Amino acid sequence: MVCIPCIVIPILLWVYKKFLEPYIYPLISPFVNRMWPRKVTECNDKNQGKVDFKDADINGLPSKGPTEISDKKKD
Repeated sequence: MVCIPCIVIPILLWVYKKFLEPYIYPLISPFVNRMWPRKVTECNDKNQGKVDFKDADINGLPSKGPTEISDKKKD
């Protein structure tokens, strides 16, 4: 058997999100914004996320010197 809170809580959350939040959130949002202000993050680094792959092996890990690809069918 499933416990009662496991049934009631999701139903109450669904009712709140579907019907009550559109009316309650505009009243609460000014207070929430005062308590948790948004932090502005601005990134001007254009090289962020770019990786140099000239010294990397197949997996993208740095390799030391030439790597040999072994063929298991020959062994």
